[in-house]
Amino acid sequence: MRLCCALDLKDDPALIAEYERWHRPENIWPEIVASLRAAGIRDLEIFRAGNRLVMIMDVPKDFSPDARAAADAANPRVQAWEALMGKFQQPLPFAKPGEKWVPMTRMFSLKDTPD
Repeated sequence: MRLCCALDLKDDPALIAEYERWHRPENIWPEIVASLRAAGIRDLEIFRAGNRLVMIMDVPKDFSPDARAAADAANPRVQAWEALMGKFQQPLPFAKPGEKWVPMTRMFSLKDTPD
């Protein structure tokens, strides 16, 4: 199963560059990678256009975003990472209060079209 979410960065080129630097493989904290894998996330990619981010996660069918959120809330290292990333991020204009990554709804798939 594939899940997609969106989030905005603060529209500041220096902050965007620093955010990208933190997301290079050599800079991601190992505990963050371990927490993603422990949650059952098989793959995760983040794409950027301007200051808009789209995150794509490949997860098993029984993946629970609520269980992941609870595990992340109980993990001090994940909370430290989230606090660090929070200085670069801003909520989407239509996000609910306290919501960071907003789930996206798939509206088209080539696989669903006739040959």
